[in-house]
Amino acid sequence: MGRRRSEPKVQDDREELDERVLDIKRVAKVIKGGRRFAFRTVVVVGDNRGRVGVGTGKARSVPDAIRKGSESARKNMRQVFVIGTSIPHATTAEFGGATVMLRPASPGTGVIAGGAVRAVVEAAGIKDILTKSQGSANMLNVARATLDGLSGLMSYEEIARSRGKEPSEVVPFWLRRAKTGGE
Repeated sequence: MGRRRSEPKVQDDREELDERVLDIKRVAKVIKGGRRFAFRTVVVVGDNRGRVGVGTGKARSVPDAIRKGSESARKNMRQVFVIGTSIPHATTAEFGGATVMLRPASPGTGVIAGGAVRAVVEAAGIKDILTKSQGSANMLNVARATLDGLSGLMSYEEIARSRGKEPSEVVPFWLRRAKTGGE
């Protein structure tokens, strides 16, 4: 009997990441002899601690397309600024024909989102958020718009500096209440 090779370290990394397949579509390439079919997948990968990525993969078989999409998402992971269980401020992002609005929510609200927005937000580790998706319902465009919106978030200190105010003036009421003990 031969020795078994030890599993690569990548397996350990994959276990701690939250991976979700958003979409699987059959696509066709027209060639001289007819059509050649393949599958395109959209995959979201996140660590539930503020890092999230969206990737696509295309292959002749579904498992290969999912693997390629997962690798692409891992390469494209971005850091998202999360405060508590929500985002620091409201934002709107567009990608292609999709527009996504993201708004912070009080603790206990939950994730008010659907489809691709929910998958991206949950993979990033956000627990309380209000969202609205408008325009195109294409899963890939909605996921990328959500990722663009999340990666464009700023901290309270940056917001206060840009407005010429103190950081305590731009903190949302629910976070101010939590810091002062519920006054």
